Amino acid sequence: MKVTDFSFELPDELIAQHPSDRRSDDRLLVIDRKTGALQDKMFKDFPSLLERGSVLVLNNTKVRKARVFATNENGGKVECLFLNPNADGSWDVITNRSKRRKIGERLYFEGTSGVLTSFKDEGVKTLKFDSPLTEDFFEKVGHVPLPPYIKREDEFSDESRYQTVYSKILGSAASPTSGLHFTNEILSEIQGNGVEIAYVTLHVGMGTFSPLHTETLEEHKMHTEHFEVTREAADTINRVKSSGGRIIASGTTVMRTLESAWDVERDRLMSKTGETNIFIYPGFKFHAVDRLLTNFHTPESTLFALVCAFSSMDIAKSAYKHAVDERYRFFSYGDATFWM
Repeated sequence: MKVTDFSFELPDELIAQHPSDRRSDDRLLVIDRKTGALQDKMFKDFPSLLERGSVLVLNNTKVRKARVFATNENGGKVECLFLNPNADGSWDVITNRSKRRKIGERLYFEGTSGVLTSFKDEGVKTLKFDSPLTEDFFEKVGHVPLPPYIKREDEFSDESRYQTVYSKILGSAASPTSGLHFTNEILSEIQGNGVEIAYVTLHVGMGTFSPLHTETLEEHKMHTEHFEVTREAADTINRVKSSGGRIIASGTTVMRTLESAWDVERDRLMSKTGETNIFIYPGFKFHAVDRLLTNFHTPESTLFALVCAFSSMDIAKSAYKHAVDERYRFFSYGDATFWM
């Protein structure tokens, strides 16, 4: 399938640059993924859309202040996005002006320095430090890793608003943004309506937000991301599934986690910790998920391809056109969609 097939028109002014005043103030476009029927609602209506006896699955990853600035040996400024640590204490990073970087180049950070030791796919580089980094390093000198389509510097409020209220396990280089709409009050209302909540973990990295640079989807290679499905979460989801309840994924990261950990032969979700490079696009056979809550995604992206796989390309494009016409807000700090 051609990547250009997953394009759509999006005015720049609809790309949200700031979060709404309150998390629950966001809009919610409800889509029947079989018929394409649409409903314009608010996110505070979300609990009323969930069937009793279902389970809502959330990604409890926590965003690291992973955007850090350095200088090179010539005094030039280098921006680094830290993706994940390696077993030897080095880190996988992405830098600005990527083509100018060279193996052996030393980058100087506040209080430490590191050397670029190898280059990987999609501009990912390995940065080896003289001594292991601690989380204090990121807390002291790091910035909130806002995505590049947010055309401003991070602000103090982003430290809380670019984090879900249930974030727990540190490790992401980006937020699982469908979770940004939830408040503790909304989560309590959902549980009060007879819907269970389960938590899984996927640390968001290049696998989620890497752009498509190939001509066809089939040529694109997904990067791996670390995930975990605990025994408690697997037992809850399997029990609900076996009793006929709906599995509701909050976000594409949860969708990818559940489908990665699903055992087709046993027809059940497995308790599992590992790496996934699953790529979901039209033709994919879903096993775990019945409903999907997710934000609006960028044109020609792996995430929009996932939405098209869960519904259809025609319905997805029609829903997105409606969202543009109705002036919904797009991407990380924007409004949400619920695919039923």
